[in-house]
Order: sequence, then structure tokens, then C-alpha cells
Amino acid sequence: MSNNPKFETQAIRTQSERTGNREHTAPLYLTSSFLFDDAEQMRAMFADEIPGNLYSRFSNPNTTELIDKVCLLEGAESGYATATGMAAVFTTLAALCSSGDHILACRSVFGSTHTVLTKLLPKWNITHSYVDIHETDSWAASIQPNTKLLFVETPSNPAVDILDLEWLGKFADEHGLILIVDNCFATPYLQQPIKFGAHLVLHSATKYMDGQGRVLGGLVVGKEELVDEVRLFARHSGPALSPFNAWILSKSIETLALRMDRHCSNALALAERLESHPDVELVKYPFLPSHPQYEVAKKQMRQGGGIVSIVVNGGVDRGREFLNQVKVASLTANLGDSRTIVTHPASTTHAKLTDDQRAEVGILPGLIRISVGLEHVDDIIADIEQALAASKPILA
Repeated sequence: MSNNPKFETQAIRTQSERTGNREHTAPLYLTSSFLFDDAEQMRAMFADEIPGNLYSRFSNPNTTELIDKVCLLEGAESGYATATGMAAVFTTLAALCSSGDHILACRSVFGSTHTVLTKLLPKWNITHSYVDIHETDSWAASIQPNTKLLFVETPSNPAVDILDLEWLGKFADEHGLILIVDNCFATPYLQQPIKFGAHLVLHSATKYMDGQGRVLGGLVVGKEELVDEVRLFARHSGPALSPFNAWILSKSIETLALRMDRHCSNALALAERLESHPDVELVKYPFLPSHPQYEVAKKQMRQGGGIVSIVVNGGVDRGREFLNQVKVASLTANLGDSRTIVTHPASTTHAKLTDDQRAEVGILPGLIRISVGLEHVDDIIADIEQALAASKPILA
């Protein structure tokens, strides 16, 4: 490769060392363990004196290739692959926090992340405070003497709010906090938080990394000394990614840029079309000039991503009926698929929040999250428009 290969070339040509069989693509290493030449090599590997594969819960050539690739694309020093995206979230927080520590988190987080912060970590006396993404001037007041880290999503799920990564990096540095960014919606193709000062970046590889709804996976990449703590925790608690899923994900990343280009162009076209629709109260998409953080999104993202959030007239009932009327789009618990997916967060992913909690993060009763797929954009737009028409209440 050239001395400075582009993203697409790195995504395709980063590969584990070929075996004597001269394979063009990395083989599957479906083995639970690995052989040692002798007792001394076995001892040295277990003592971490020499590198090598011991056991696939620790490392495997397929997971190593995936990690190396994502580290390169994100500009990270090291990484670890987990069985799911939520395993990446929980493992990172549990590995870095001790009893008595405090976490500062943006209020707009994925529903399961909210549960980890509010239900699971408090069992070990790890507390948190939520801060409003729209009121960053007040964040410093929420820092406590025991605050260890800052956890954010940008773009956020599902309201696609944008946080200023450059500001976040400076804020974390000023207050001595570990900055963790969930980069799932953007992927490293659209955004690299480490360039702005993030210490760790998390992904649900289940989403755009795979891109076709086939496998589960998670990734933690960033500063080596922090990843070492995550790796130690994961090595003994066991949330390892399977070699097969790692192989699938590494191959999928070869087409990530191509797919994200289409996701983004389709999403922007849909967002622009729906902005003037009479049955849509609000359209939020990072690269629409009407988005509150449009200028920030343009500064730190290559394109606006594949998620469009709309608020339909008629509240919860209209939102749920809209889902019943789609014909092309899927109703499923995923996003980032080649297929367009629609969900109603107020009654599904964020149903366990109170009405007030949902309102605080912009999840209105009629909010619909559209994960815009790779179908022809005309067919996507037609399906959404016909579902809006078919779900419109009949006036007496």
C-alpha cells in the first residue's frame, strides 16, 4: 500500500498474515484453543512475556484482524472485540470504574445503556449524573470529586442530536475525565472522535459495521492503557466475540464506505422530502440546515448518517399505526441494515423511561426512528409517504 492509503483501501487491504496456503482472504479460525511448541513457550505466553494466541476467549486471528482494522480506521492505539454492542458498553464501564466512582453521561443514551447506568452499576456503588446536551454550560456543576469518566453518544439514539466533539475533548481534558464516545450511528467512516480528544470509542458492530443484520458484535478502541483494563476485565468475565462473527464483520467493513455513502444520500433525500410534509411535525437529520446542531455536524462528520427521526401528528396512536402501514420498511429491533427499518421508540426501545424522561431527551410520543436502508430512494420515500397517508386519522 501507499504511505498514506485512503479509508476505503485500509478497510479492504488490512488483513491478517497469510498462511502457507496463500489464501486471498483470511480463513476462519474455528478453534477454541491453540497449540504450544513446548512447555517454556506455554509458560511464557501465559505470563504475557511473548505474544501469541492462547485461547479464543482471549484472542483469535479473526478477532485480531477485525480489531486491527477498526483501530486503524478510528486512529486508535488498541482495541478489544466483544460479543455485542452492549457488552462493549458494560465491559468498558465496569472495567474502568470502581465502587464509589461517579459517571457523567449525556441524557440522550440508548435504552439499554440507561438501564446499565440506573439499574446495574448502582449494585456496585457506581453512580451517575445525567447532563442535558443542550445545556453544556451547566455540565461542570455536575462534576463530583469522584467523577471518573464522561460517556456520550453523538449522533444520539434515537433523536440524532449532535454533541461538539472538539468541545467535549477540551472539557474532558480540563476536568481530568476519561471521554468515552459511542460512535455507532456515525461509524469511523463518517466520524473519528479520537481526533477530537476521545479516549475510548465504542461500537455496536451489529449495526452498520455488519450492515446486513446477520451477526452481533461490539468494539472498544482507544488509548492502550485503558483498553488494557478493558481486556483484563473481559478476559476473565468472558464477553468475547466469536471468531465466525469477527470474520463476517471484518469482511463487511470492506464495503462500509460504499454502503454509508448510499445510506447517507438516501437519508438526506428522505429528510428533505418529509420536511414539508403536512403530517410531519418535525424532521431531524444532522445534515439538514434546520437541525439545531447543523454547523457542528458539518464540522465533525463527513456526511449526516443513515438515521432520520420524524415526529408524526397524532402522538403514540398515530406513531404505532404508522408502523402497521409500512409495506417496504421492516419492523425489527435493529438499525444500520441494508433494509429500511422503522421503530417507535416511545413504545419499544425507550418504553421503560417515564414520560418526563422521554421528553427530556426529545423522544416525543409521535417520534419515529427511520434507519434508512439501501433500497432505491424512490421506493423508500413512496413507502413512508403511503404509510403516513394510510395512518392518518379519519375526521368525523
